[in-house]
Amino acid sequence: MNIEIGIIGLPQSGRTTLFNALTGGEVDTAKRTQAGEAHVGVASFADPRLDTLTDILKPKKTVPITVSYIDIGASVKGLVEGKGIGGQLLAQLSKVDALINVVREFQDDSIPHSEGSLDVARDIAAMNLEMAFSDLAIIERRLGRIEESLKGARPAERQPFLHEQELLAKIKGGLEEEVPIREQALTEEETRAINNFQFLTAKPLLIVVNIGEDRLPEAETFETELSSNYSRPRCRVIALCGKVEMELAQLDSETAATWRAEFGLTESGFARIIRVSYELLGLVSFFTTASAEVRAWPVPGGTAAPVAAGKIHSDMERGFIRAEVISFNDLVKCGSLAEARKQGLLRTEGKTYTVQDGDVITFLFNV
Repeated sequence: MNIEIGIIGLPQSGRTTLFNALTGGEVDTAKRTQAGEAHVGVASFADPRLDTLTDILKPKKTVPITVSYIDIGASVKGLVEGKGIGGQLLAQLSKVDALINVVREFQDDSIPHSEGSLDVARDIAAMNLEMAFSDLAIIERRLGRIEESLKGARPAERQPFLHEQELLAKIKGGLEEEVPIREQALTEEETRAINNFQFLTAKPLLIVVNIGEDRLPEAETFETELSSNYSRPRCRVIALCGKVEMELAQLDSETAATWRAEFGLTESGFARIIRVSYELLGLVSFFTTASAEVRAWPVPGGTAAPVAAGKIHSDMERGFIRAEVISFNDLVKCGSLAEARKQGLLRTEGKTYTVQDGDVITFLFNV
């Protein structure tokens, strides 16, 4: 399972700078991205537990979780209003698992702010409005189609259309009151009913406030202040310096760590963003050791063992028999799977078992 995250933001917010920092890319940040152009990059999630498992199990191959970042080089509102390439980009953005909104807070006279001045609250509100505009446009189109369908529907066919019409009207009312879908009180059934629409305001959102290097000493305090205003169950905010993170991403790990310490940073911007993204998406990681390969897999918390097996291959879910499971911590203590089996810590779990973060699993199946 690959995690896909879309990067959006107002012009000159440092969106592409952050993209480079996350992916190790070298996209020219001085070159204005043309309308309809997107940058796509892939980064590996360096889970330290995977390194430990590699040391213990000595596999021929180690495969980390990958994260795809899509830097959309256009206004969300512009994509909604446009056609052709714009529509394709909006469709691409709609399919991501989560969104990052880059908001400018750094001062640089050589790069004029698109709105003429720095105002974090204004810019967050502007992007929220653009995403709501996108969702409202989808709802309006669908409501129009429902009206047409109702005109020719027989009495027995009307009820599903009426239920959908009522739900979309409720969501539309919330959006018009500036309440994103992720914060609307929808039931599980209602949430499932709208999944196919891929509404932008329904997606987990990470707001990255892009500060200047001069503000790094006060970043933590500033972030706490921002969090009190904007953090929600499926919306978080962090403050980092995109320029510094991009420069550190170009260095080898040892040199980058030295410079990071000089700046008073305890972890990389990528590590922070993927950690918070994981929390927003409600993901946990499990590990497999089959075929001389150690691999990490992300699944939503609460995933049953057969469903987790299906993330590897659909045949494994259909033919699931049982899973042999040991926690990461227990395996580290034992030092090997053989010793874990001897100590009775390698246990057998059935179809009702819920995968836990850090589980090391071997799935047994028959098709």
